[in-house]
Amino acid sequence: MYICPICREKLKLSDRSYRCRNRHCFDISAKGYVNLLTTKGRNPSKAGDDKLMLRSRTDFLDSGAYAPLADRLCGLMGELVKNIKQPNIIDSGCGEGYYTVRLGESLKNACICGIELSKNGAAHASSRAKAAGCRNIWIAAASAFELPFREGFADAVISIFAPVSNDEYARVLKKGGRLIVVSPTEKHLFGLKALLYDEPYENKPNHYSLRCFELEHEERLEYTFTLETDKQAGDLFAMTPYYYKTSAEAKARLAGCAPLETEAGFLIQVYRKKL
Repeated sequence: MYICPICREKLKLSDRSYRCRNRHCFDISAKGYVNLLTTKGRNPSKAGDDKLMLRSRTDFLDSGAYAPLADRLCGLMGELVKNIKQPNIIDSGCGEGYYTVRLGESLKNACICGIELSKNGAAHASSRAKAAGCRNIWIAAASAFELPFREGFADAVISIFAPVSNDEYARVLKKGGRLIVVSPTEKHLFGLKALLYDEPYENKPNHYSLRCFELEHEERLEYTFTLETDKQAGDLFAMTPYYYKTSAEAKARLAGCAPLETEAGFLIQVYRKKL
């Protein structure tokens, strides 16, 4: 399944370690994930989401506020791979594993491979999969721009609020394989931003240079939900990019804000790899 991030040779699992023929070795951690990050161009110990953001993300997602998105993605992915006996699906930028586990529970015949830049996130995702009893999930710490899979390995790749890599997704997908990209719509979390900022702004659309893909389907999933407690509002805020860009004065507005109604808006795009 995996290839060596150093020499790109096939990795084979032996006991609790992955080894290639050039004797590069990667141990499976006590949490159950394998670290396939290299130090080239980055510091893996500081990469990705920190523990605070992961804890907040977990608590918020477990509240069910984004369950409609998870439900739709599971249904959509199920339709895309329904004629494949044992599909290989990569969840690129899987975070703490909420959507990964939902996919694993929904598609029991699939091999779900979660990839996360943050080692804390990979550990959390692996623990979540284990707690859910999903034996069809494998988690690795790796970059979306250096996926540890051979060419043509995957039937589908999904990227939810994560970096998108045309070259790597095209490399690991089979001919005609599908890519699902989820990004925020204009009004996503506008109610929360209206509380925090004097002049709230709408989200700008994301533009991806997916020259190896053609857009096959696009839909919007939009609804409102209520942040019932200050903690839930704080958890949502801490898992967004706004957390590190907002003044202390603005953050203080979260205290006593609940119940607060805000929008959820997701643009779901399905691409097919060009033949």
